[in-house]
Amino acid sequence: MHNQRNVLGKEIKPCCQFPMTGFYRDGYCHTGSEDLGRHTVCIKVSADFLAFSKDVGNDLSTPHPEMDFPGLIPGDKWCLCALRWKEAFAAGVAPEVYLEATNEATLELIPLEDLQKHAATYTEDLL
Repeated sequence: MHNQRNVLGKEIKPCCQFPMTGFYRDGYCHTGSEDLGRHTVCIKVSADFLAFSKDVGNDLSTPHPEMDFPGLIPGDKWCLCALRWKEAFAAGVAPEVYLEATNEATLELIPLEDLQKHAATYTEDLL
Protein backbone atom coordinates (compact mmCIF):
# COMPACT_ATOMS: atom_id res chain seq x y z
CA MET A 1 0.00 0.00 0.00
CA HIS A 2 2.80 2.45 0.77
CA ASN A 3 4.22 2.29 -2.75
CA GLN A 4 1.16 3.94 -4.27
CA ARG A 5 1.68 6.84 -6.64
CA ASN A 6 0.00 10.20 -7.09
CA VAL A 7 -1.74 11.58 -10.19
CA LEU A 8 1.60 13.05 -11.32
CA GLY A 9 3.18 9.57 -11.39
CA LYS A 10 5.38 10.14 -8.34
CA GLU A 11 5.38 8.73 -4.81
CA ILE A 12 2.20 9.83 -3.07
CA LYS A 13 2.63 12.52 -0.39
CA PRO A 14 0.68 12.64 2.86
CA CYS A 15 -2.63 14.50 2.75
CA CYS A 16 -3.33 15.31 6.40
CA GLN A 17 -2.75 14.04 9.91
CA PHE A 18 -4.99 16.53 11.74
CA PRO A 19 -7.66 15.67 11.20
CA MET A 20 -6.35 12.17 10.43
CA THR A 21 -7.60 11.36 6.97
CA GLY A 22 -7.68 8.57 4.45
CA PHE A 23 -9.78 5.46 4.14
CA TYR A 24 -7.20 3.68 6.28
CA ARG A 25 -6.84 6.71 8.62
CA ASP A 26 -3.11 6.84 7.93
CA GLY A 27 -2.93 10.43 6.68
CA TYR A 28 -2.66 9.36 3.03
CA CYS A 29 -5.20 8.95 0.25
CA HIS A 30 -4.23 5.29 -0.10
CA THR A 31 -6.80 2.95 -1.59
CA GLY A 32 -7.39 -0.76 -1.86
CA SER A 33 -10.09 -3.30 -2.58
CA GLU A 34 -11.84 -2.48 0.73
CA ASP A 35 -12.18 1.21 -0.22
CA LEU A 36 -15.37 1.02 -2.24
CA GLY A 37 -15.82 4.82 -2.11
CA ARG A 38 -12.35 5.51 -3.53
CA HIS A 39 -11.19 8.08 -0.95
CA THR A 40 -8.38 9.18 -3.24
CA VAL A 41 -8.65 12.94 -3.81
CA CYS A 42 -6.74 15.13 -1.34
CA ILE A 43 -8.75 18.34 -1.08
CA LYS A 44 -8.68 21.67 0.68
CA VAL A 45 -12.13 21.89 2.23
CA SER A 46 -14.17 24.98 1.33
CA ALA A 47 -17.41 26.33 2.79
CA ASP A 48 -19.11 26.08 -0.62
CA PHE A 49 -18.13 22.44 -0.94
CA LEU A 50 -19.31 21.59 2.60
CA ALA A 51 -22.70 23.19 1.88
CA PHE A 52 -22.97 21.33 -1.44
CA SER A 53 -22.03 18.01 0.11
CA LYS A 54 -24.59 18.44 2.89
CA ASP A 55 -27.27 19.37 0.33
CA VAL A 56 -26.66 16.14 -1.59
CA GLY A 57 -26.85 14.01 1.56
CA ASN A 58 -23.25 13.75 2.76
CA ASP A 59 -22.81 16.00 5.81
CA LEU A 60 -19.06 16.31 6.27
CA SER A 61 -19.20 19.07 8.87
CA THR A 62 -20.91 17.15 11.68
CA PRO A 63 -18.55 15.09 13.88
CA HIS A 64 -19.13 11.33 14.15
CA PRO A 65 -16.70 10.12 16.84
CA GLU A 66 -18.01 6.55 16.55
CA MET A 67 -16.60 6.52 13.02
CA ASP A 68 -13.40 8.36 13.97
CA PHE A 69 -14.65 11.40 12.02
CA PRO A 70 -14.07 14.84 13.56
CA GLY A 71 -16.26 16.89 11.21
CA LEU A 72 -14.58 19.19 8.71
CA ILE A 73 -14.20 22.95 8.56
CA PRO A 74 -13.03 25.19 5.70
CA GLY A 75 -9.26 24.94 5.29
CA ASP A 76 -9.01 21.31 6.43
CA LYS A 77 -7.34 18.81 4.14
CA TRP A 78 -9.23 15.57 3.52
CA CYS A 79 -9.18 12.46 1.33
CA LEU A 80 -12.45 12.78 -0.53
CA CYS A 81 -14.27 10.14 -2.56
CA ALA A 82 -13.41 10.63 -6.21
CA LEU A 83 -17.02 10.50 -7.38
CA ARG A 84 -18.06 13.15 -4.82
CA TRP A 85 -15.32 15.46 -6.15
CA LYS A 86 -16.48 14.76 -9.71
CA GLU A 87 -20.06 15.57 -8.70
CA ALA A 88 -18.94 18.84 -7.07
CA PHE A 89 -16.89 19.67 -10.18
CA ALA A 90 -19.97 19.22 -12.38
CA ALA A 91 -21.93 21.50 -9.99
CA GLY A 92 -19.22 24.20 -10.11
CA VAL A 93 -18.19 23.86 -6.44
CA ALA A 94 -15.21 21.49 -6.63
CA PRO A 95 -12.74 22.07 -3.81
CA GLU A 96 -9.06 22.67 -4.53
CA VAL A 97 -6.92 19.55 -4.96
CA TYR A 98 -3.42 18.73 -3.74
CA LEU A 99 -2.16 16.76 -6.75
CA GLU A 100 0.93 15.47 -4.95
CA ALA A 101 -1.27 13.78 -2.34
CA THR A 102 -4.05 12.61 -4.70
CA ASN A 103 -3.88 8.92 -5.55
CA GLU A 104 -3.35 7.93 -9.19
CA ALA A 105 -6.41 5.64 -8.91
CA THR A 106 -8.43 8.85 -9.16
CA LEU A 107 -7.50 9.04 -12.85
CA GLU A 108 -9.74 6.04 -13.54
CA LEU A 109 -12.70 8.32 -12.75
CA ILE A 110 -11.52 11.92 -13.26
CA PRO A 111 -9.30 13.35 -16.02
CA LEU A 112 -6.03 14.90 -14.82
CA GLU A 113 -6.93 18.12 -16.66
CA ASP A 114 -10.01 18.59 -14.44
CA LEU A 115 -7.94 18.07 -11.30
CA GLN A 116 -5.25 20.47 -12.56
CA LYS A 117 -7.87 23.21 -13.01
CA HIS A 118 -8.37 23.10 -9.23
CA ALA A 119 -4.79 22.45 -8.14
CA ALA A 120 -3.65 23.91 -4.82
CA THR A 121 -0.04 24.47 -3.82
CA TYR A 122 1.21 21.55 -1.73
CA THR A 123 3.65 22.07 1.10
CA GLU A 124 4.58 19.61 3.85
CA ASP A 125 3.91 22.21 6.55
CA LEU A 126 0.18 21.98 5.78
CA LEU A 127 0.03 18.62 7.50
